[in-house]
Amino acid sequence: MTSAQRLVLVLLLGSQFMLAVDFSILNVALPVIGSGLGFALSDLQWVATTFALAAAGFTLLFGRIADLFGRRRLFLAGMVLLGVSSLAGGLAVSPGMLLVARVAQGLATAVVTPAGLALLTTSFPEGPLRARALGLNGALMSAGFTSGAILGGLLTELLSWRWAFLVNVPVALAVVVAAPVVLKESRPAERPGMDLPGAVSVTAGLLALVFGLTRAGEHGFADPLGLGALAAGAALLVAFRYVERRAAAPLVPVPILARPSVTWGNLAGLIAFATETSLVFLMTLYLQKVLGYSALATGLAFGVLGLGTVLGGVLAPRVLGRLGRGRALAAGFGLQAVATASLALLGTGPGWIWLLLAATFAGGIGNMVAIVGFMVTATSGLPDSEQGLATGLATMTQQVGITMGIPVMSAVATAAMGTVLQGVIVAVLVNAALTVGGALISRKRSAMSN
Repeated sequence: MTSAQRLVLVLLLGSQFMLAVDFSILNVALPVIGSGLGFALSDLQWVATTFALAAAGFTLLFGRIADLFGRRRLFLAGMVLLGVSSLAGGLAVSPGMLLVARVAQGLATAVVTPAGLALLTTSFPEGPLRARALGLNGALMSAGFTSGAILGGLLTELLSWRWAFLVNVPVALAVVVAAPVVLKESRPAERPGMDLPGAVSVTAGLLALVFGLTRAGEHGFADPLGLGALAAGAALLVAFRYVERRAAAPLVPVPILARPSVTWGNLAGLIAFATETSLVFLMTLYLQKVLGYSALATGLAFGVLGLGTVLGGVLAPRVLGRLGRGRALAAGFGLQAVATASLALLGTGPGWIWLLLAATFAGGIGNMVAIVGFMVTATSGLPDSEQGLATGLATMTQQVGITMGIPVMSAVATAAMGTVLQGVIVAVLVNAALTVGGALISRKRSAMSN
């Protein structure tokens, strides 16, 4: 890498890490926030849901806007919005004010993530350098998800829950000051028209889908409102595909959606994010409800998973270089599947924590290899002018996978729950089966491409 590329990497990786921390930092602090601002217990989940709705629903739209109007411009606007919304959240004096800040934080994430990834992929040519950059990006993002829970617990216990918001402000300010110097603007010489029908249909479809999945996680998949939202989301996404076929300047050109690398790469990413985030949820249940761990001790236990993901991100480019994209995805999923399946042996004694730590460490390595393989696959073979779209699709896949994994595994665990441990074990086996499916799909696609 050149010195300029290293500066770009440090700036973009730092911002992506902050976004990942921001996603999970409030989970531990939610009960304290609820008592501090007067949230009803039934309304507390909206602190997470409003963020997820905005982050997942608008990411594809903003990824394409970044392609058309300038990625650095959108990146800077998103960082400014993140800093302002974090300051508003830290100073909130009512539930309504806090929820508005969380919506704004979700919108900022939907702007910054695809724009930042597009700046990353266009700064490094397709091949080993891009794979290395995406590997480090994936490692830091996954480590951010894990360390966010630890940081949230520390800030809440030592200072105040408000610092879970306020910690973003100086970081966002530093990025906004440095980005115009470090990052180069990129946008097309000719700007096509905006596909408004496509933008409306895909955004509304994703919002309905995420809301339906969140509702199902709270009230079960038989909930009429959740089922209605899921049906509406599916219908709108089908309508979006038909709209794109007839649009003069489509938001997502149909040939891109038809590319095998985009299709199966994003399917692999959906499995990777859904399985790992839901496994963290299941292990949280196990540690707190079976072994009796505190919230902070649970977060510290997941630090081992974070170390595994960092190591996986460092190793992933080498694995990709040696095995190729399809085989690397299959190998990552295979390691994750074996590690996850071993968690079905967990028992009620305190000594089982060592199996959990070893399995989550190994599974974190495999999952990160799969995630980096997904990112490289989903963004390969496309010109720089469409990298914002490609990273927008990949970010959308990431957000939907994170959102859908927990309600699905929660429903499985609840249905099988004679005891908490029994429900967790059944859900763990289903989780492992999904990763096996990801390995088989990746292996088959690899054989077809050869």
